[in-house]
Amino acid sequence: MKITNDPTILHKKMEGMKEREDDEALKQVCEDFESIFLSIMFKEMQKTVPESGFVEKSTGTKIFEDMYTEEISKEIANKDNGIGIAKMLYDQFKNENIIL
Repeated sequence: MKITNDPTILHKKMEGMKEREDDEALKQVCEDFESIFLSIMFKEMQKTVPESGFVEKSTGTKIFEDMYTEEISKEIANKDNGIGIAKMLYDQFKNENIIL
């Protein structure tokens, strides 16, 4: 391996690293958006299901269900390609060269 003192090589490597970091940040933002979208969608879907049972849900139960829905949404968004929203957003932003 040849070592050179050419500053342009170092500059190109630094640009490549920054680009990879930007790509990773963009991917993460897109996955976060998909997670939030799924969470909102699941909560709206839950509203359509009538509550059943003799005992009314406590505040703790409602909080737990909200937390559970958010975690399920994160898992779905981060698993493979999720439902595809994050990938579509990422591809669109990369093609448009938009940097957030």
